[in-house]
Amino acid sequence: MSISMILAFLWFIVANLLAMVPSRDNHWRRAYVLIAIGVPLVGFVTYENGPWLGLLVLAAGASVLRWPVIYLGRWMRRQLNNGEGA
Repeated sequence: MSISMILAFLWFIVANLLAMVPSRDNHWRRAYVLIAIGVPLVGFVTYENGPWLGLLVLAAGASVLRWPVIYLGRWMRRQLNNGEGA
């Protein structure tokens, strides 16, 4: 197994452990740190293992951090709808 996949699995384990610990800010601070580590990690996985495995790791990371993805989608929809009304 490549080092990038080992790091990706370690990222998933840490993300799940952090989700089990209570938080005052609904885990947003932890999510920002996981995103900052995860984005370059997805690039590293894609570089070492190819685009299909990179997409698989990206989808798995998006399922772990689903609320930031949902809020990003809502924000993008609002931005697109504001442009249509003008």
